[in-house]
Amino acid sequence: MTAPTAPRTAQTTRADAAERLRALHDEGRIAAEYPRVPGLLAEIAQAKDGWRGLSRAGGLLARTEPGAVRELHPGAVPLTAAVTGHGTLDALGASLTAELARHGVPLRLLRGEHDSWLRDLRDTGSPLYAPDTELALCLLDAQIVFDELPAPWGPGDVSEVLDAKLRLLTGLVEQYMRHGSGVLVLNTLPLLTVHTRQLVDHRSRTELSLKWREFNTGLLRLALDHPRVHVIDLDPLIAESGPVRDSRLAAYAGVHLGEELLARYAREIGHLARAVRGRTKKVLVVDLDNTLWDGILGDDGPGGIAAATTYRGAAFGAFQQVVKQIGSQGVLLAVCSKNDRDAVIGVLRDHPDMRLREADFVAVSANWEPKDGNLRAIAERLNLGVDSLVFADDSPFECGLVAANLPDTAVVRLDEEPALHIGRLLADGWFDTRELTDADRDRAGQYRADAGRRDLLDSTGSMDDYLRELDVRVDVSPVRPHELARIAQITLRTNQFNLTTQRLQKADVQQRLDSPDHLVLAIRTGDRFGDNGVVGALFAHRDEDGLHLDNVLLSCRVFARGIEQAALAALLDHARETGAPAVHGSYLPTAKNHKVRDFLPSLGFETTDENAEGHLAFRHSLAVIPQAPGHVTLDVSFRPGPG
Repeated sequence: MTAPTAPRTAQTTRADAAERLRALHDEGRIAAEYPRVPGLLAEIAQAKDGWRGLSRAGGLLARTEPGAVRELHPGAVPLTAAVTGHGTLDALGASLTAELARHGVPLRLLRGEHDSWLRDLRDTGSPLYAPDTELALCLLDAQIVFDELPAPWGPGDVSEVLDAKLRLLTGLVEQYMRHGSGVLVLNTLPLLTVHTRQLVDHRSRTELSLKWREFNTGLLRLALDHPRVHVIDLDPLIAESGPVRDSRLAAYAGVHLGEELLARYAREIGHLARAVRGRTKKVLVVDLDNTLWDGILGDDGPGGIAAATTYRGAAFGAFQQVVKQIGSQGVLLAVCSKNDRDAVIGVLRDHPDMRLREADFVAVSANWEPKDGNLRAIAERLNLGVDSLVFADDSPFECGLVAANLPDTAVVRLDEEPALHIGRLLADGWFDTRELTDADRDRAGQYRADAGRRDLLDSTGSMDDYLRELDVRVDVSPVRPHELARIAQITLRTNQFNLTTQRLQKADVQQRLDSPDHLVLAIRTGDRFGDNGVVGALFAHRDEDGLHLDNVLLSCRVFARGIEQAALAALLDHARETGAPAVHGSYLPTAKNHKVRDFLPSLGFETTDENAEGHLAFRHSLAVIPQAPGHVTLDVSFRPGPG
């Protein structure tokens, strides 16, 4: 008689993921199967000590050359990170490799020597300053202060050293802003009891703690003052991890930041890398039953579900509040639930426990169809790719279905225990962005306005009639100071209408604005349903042979309204009026921008070159300038306007 098969648990699945990854490594197929790696790592990360499993996995992944991955998967562009620090950081590399691989990014890691942080930051020829370094990581610990104290020491001595260190770091940051091109990442310094308890009186300990916090505040302020500086606050990470360090390893090997803390730091770097690469997620799609409320609507009815009034219900209500908080910051919210739609709408409108209401969601998909198909439909309705979605559900089956059929969609596997929902949702920073803009805060309203546009389209006889009645207005003019963050964000987050996928930080945009040879133009639009704000950008520079288009970008939510044609017509007309002999452009293909391959030729550009990778070069003679579409009202100025 065959023995019964043991039920598969979540822990079994995670062990299987680790074994499958090990098999890929042993068979030499990591590079070939790299698209499978993020899903396997996501499973491994769900374990209780997921950081250990990820560290082991990162050790395997680090043995595969990033270039080999890109050769087989052109979209997997390696990220170069240079690491320096004060203490021993050997454990960091594996965790960094795994955390970036979770987001489909191979890591090319440049390691500094032990305790070389000061030399590396001072030397503009160090790897931190290399042109291809995207992240320059400088990990510091408390010993950079305590190693310089006299014996004996008091709070005043610490204060002097801290003041000197902050002045030193401020100067080095300013130097990096002038000579470096990546994002410089610093961290706050943890103060340990082994330091504070060397002072026996409580007043002196208080003085020390206060001064230490002032120093860390000064470090954090550097990130506010410099757009290419990021400071990771270690205190929240320490609060969720084990000891900051092992005293024996600190004494004998100079390991002043422990393995678990470095793993949590690496996860924060993964979030930052995703934001720098323009991979920030845009939509949070949530299940309902046992996700947003306690109970099953179809079985229990509206009176039998809860998001308040009971202990479990209150946990679901707290989760709703966090979802609402996320939605208030530019993340679109949607529902994907196996339920009757009318019943769901009734609950969202009228149930007294609900903190989230129908108006908070840009899409409510409630039916009995497979959820992977419903997620595709939500993405299509929003004119986004499924890789813009984060799907949160308590059902292992639904999570597995979506993970298998939509591997580019991030899946948050919620625990059966609702008190853990919030931590699971926030653990991976899917929506982290470098800076929030006014456009972010208004994004949900903009997508809701699209419902009116869809109704107009459905009621008109043709696309031409629709566009005429839409009353599209386009404004093209230099970027204004308050729009700087928005323009940088467009370069980071726009993937479909993006000719060359150049990713720019605020400082990069400002540098082009300050250059007399560059044009940085904002594309602003509006129509009968309201103002869309800044939806695109044009980047160009002047050279002897004419004007060169560095990039053209447009938000996916305003496609197919003639906006891009109107903006380029204005630029071409300006180039001819200012005496440019020609306008040159290019197209660099990615997995997502194939729709714009023929955009420049459609406006009269001729192809002058094409290489084996599909990179195209174009030239416009300016002999015949295309006209802006007749349904567009175009306002153009190439002089800076008011801020």
